[in-house]
Amino acid sequence: MLPIHTAEQVRAADAAQIAVLPEGELMQRAARGLAEALREELAGRASSVLLLVGPGNNGGDALYAGALLAAEGVETMAWRVMDTCHMGGWESFVDAGGHEVDQATAVLGTVAVVVDGVFGVGARAGLPAPVAEVARACRNAAVRVVAVDMPSGLEADSCVVADDAFTAARTVTFGTYKRCQFLEPARSRCGVVTLVDIGLEPEAAEVVAWEPADVADTWPYPDATSDKYSRGVVGIDTGSPDYPGAGVMSTLGAVYAGAGMVRSLGADAVFEAVTRVLPNVVRADGRVQAWLAGSGWGSHHEGRLAQLLEMRLPIVVDADALSQVPERLNRPDVLLTPHAGELARLLGTERTDVTADPVKAVRLAVKRFGTTVLLKGATQYVGGPGDDRVHLAVPGPAWTAQAGSGDVLAGICSTLLAAGLDPVAAAVCGASIQAMTAAAHPGPHPPQDIARLLPETIAALRA
Repeated sequence: MLPIHTAEQVRAADAAQIAVLPEGELMQRAARGLAEALREELAGRASSVLLLVGPGNNGGDALYAGALLAAEGVETMAWRVMDTCHMGGWESFVDAGGHEVDQATAVLGTVAVVVDGVFGVGARAGLPAPVAEVARACRNAAVRVVAVDMPSGLEADSCVVADDAFTAARTVTFGTYKRCQFLEPARSRCGVVTLVDIGLEPEAAEVVAWEPADVADTWPYPDATSDKYSRGVVGIDTGSPDYPGAGVMSTLGAVYAGAGMVRSLGADAVFEAVTRVLPNVVRADGRVQAWLAGSGWGSHHEGRLAQLLEMRLPIVVDADALSQVPERLNRPDVLLTPHAGELARLLGTERTDVTADPVKAVRLAVKRFGTTVLLKGATQYVGGPGDDRVHLAVPGPAWTAQAGSGDVLAGICSTLLAAGLDPVAAAVCGASIQAMTAAAHPGPHPPQDIARLLPETIAALRA
């Protein structure tokens, strides 16, 4: 898992290192890492770089890196956003042969790479008008931008994106990852993120991002001792006569994620629709190790969730069943799977409050309901009681934003609960495997097709 730290944690770790290192050493470490990334960027391209230099340490990092490149014969120019900048960096830049330009936009057509060293982790969203003009010109000219630590115009701790923010092809970040580099829509402005180790030792991260290797290490693979019960029996009560498709989609997710057995125990019309495409699904009552409820219930099933909760089994609560969840339930084995609008209704707030600070919203929901929560969306967040961290699933393409994707995801998570994963791991693995499958098959594949491709991704995890 990748630890993601706040701006405050980064500043504290910076200060701790500065106190024990020779003067300027921390910035030199950052500059050397940035210069190496720029050398990689320039390989096979025209050897010319334009630095956009802000007044703070990000500008200093850019200037010292530019000095290293200029000393190697790279044509290196700098545009100072303000009259002030890091003077030590400026002197090194000029001494190495770098030169200043009065207008950044005038030279964009002549450079291979633009280095965004305008603002850093302490900045607010948005840019001054002259800088915004340069950011817009970079986008219009399709110039390759490398951001220093984070694209200017973003906020380090936020997913919020100002319209005028830079769009980087690559972000070179120092010491640790920042939230804006992982939380959409800010993440899309960062491009490929390269971490440079400069020796920081920040406090424990409150947000962690899972990688495919983490999913592989956690996924419940069967072995020679497995049978259908050890692999997990899922009881599914989803869909309704009005929305039988939701029952089909959620069951597809459960089956193709590898459930040992699936019992379709909702409406007769749903079972008939399910068995037309999944004849291995059964109707009979019997042993169940985890439940899935709510997808496609519509106005039906009033009070049904309370009956299922009384069984004291792990359960995924999706869609229409979310409105039946009591506050202070205090059941970590209950996994709620809302999207932003549903989570806002659960919390009695506006959708914009959730989308502006999803980490805070997930934490609030976990505290209020005492359950595990998976917030679905372009970035997928998981929190649970007893875990101080919010977990981010492996991201996938925007193609998955289709009706039915959430139903499939709920089915995947129910299979993982039935197989014995703890609810946080089940939620993160479920969201990740769906995203990874979609990423491996780009394009507008409908969610039922993505479900059928899950076995391929699952098998490849340990290949």
